[in-house]
Amino acid sequence: MAISTILSRSCQLTLAAVVTASSALCFAQDKPPVRVMVVGLEHGHVAGFFPAFPKQHDAELVAVVDPDASLRDKYEKQYHLDHSMFYADLDKAIAATHPQALLVYTPVGGHRKVIEAAAAHHLDVMVEKPLTLSVADALAIRKAARESHINVLVNYETTWYSSNKAVMDMVAEGKLGNVRKVVVHDGHEGPAEIGVQPEFLKWLTDPQQNGAGALYDFGCYGADLMTVMMHGQAPISVTAASQTDKPEKYPHVDDDATIILHYKGVQTVLMPSWNWSFGRKDMEVYGDKGYAIAVNPTQVKTRFSEHSPEEEATAAPLQSPEDTSLHYLTAVLRGELHPKGDLTALDTNVVVVQILDAARESARTGRTIELKPLPQ
Repeated sequence: MAISTILSRSCQLTLAAVVTASSALCFAQDKPPVRVMVVGLEHGHVAGFFPAFPKQHDAELVAVVDPDASLRDKYEKQYHLDHSMFYADLDKAIAATHPQALLVYTPVGGHRKVIEAAAAHHLDVMVEKPLTLSVADALAIRKAARESHINVLVNYETTWYSSNKAVMDMVAEGKLGNVRKVVVHDGHEGPAEIGVQPEFLKWLTDPQQNGAGALYDFGCYGADLMTVMMHGQAPISVTAASQTDKPEKYPHVDDDATIILHYKGVQTVLMPSWNWSFGRKDMEVYGDKGYAIAVNPTQVKTRFSEHSPEEEATAAPLQSPEDTSLHYLTAVLRGELHPKGDLTALDTNVVVVQILDAARESARTGRTIELKPLPQ
């Protein structure tokens, strides 16, 4: 089957499909939006999140919490938000605004504290990637989530790439045969080089708040994709090397790393870096029947024979509610989605943290780290 047939069906919508989609949209708009609160303004990705609210009907922003008055003032003015929405104290904000979920944009080192606070209030949570910094913290988060019966979700930019879904679907459907090797490149020129906000750069380059440098910042993307591809199975071992090529800019953390994940019959190489010539997030999957490469958010290259040419096509668009983080979160809060084993789910991301923790230890010691099963 040609890749254009496999990937691009968006032009084949019938009138009936359009009517069905329109009816579903109207039905969704009839439901009241879920009430969400942003916690933390130190994570620079929040700057891209605020503009998303006016463009959708699923979620309503009811409060923003950060102890730093200067950050609160900055975002209030930048996005013309009502002053009454801003709070310095999380508990007071929850009591005043009654959110249904928290969107967490603190440093990664602060995730556990916020999630445990959310659990005490029985509120669902979505944090920016990765989940946390250590296996101990990941298990504590899982414990809090289970005891309070809350969802803890992790948002990755690459979850919403139609190219990644197309490649993962090919793997699941056996189109590539037995997967033998996966290579994932993630990163950019460096946070200082691309001009991230000062508050963002401060904690990204602090190993106590970011876990490491590029190894954690971008290694988590490939670890997430691979954990889902392997149906939640952790690798047998993790081997990593990291270095700092720009010590004048990143004296306390790595800016380049290579991580090798060994599974039975499959080897994965993750290449997170703050030293790429330009930003990239791409994945190569090689099986014994062919290969597929997610080149960018929408484009996929495939080849299925030594004697056939490589083909490139646009992946079919993602379908709501699994097309954006807000749609996904809303569906979970309404009980329409039950996250387990996908890129956003807590069980997946506990394994991701296990991989990152082992990679950090391997890079520190120069040893291969064999993984033991996590307690259930």
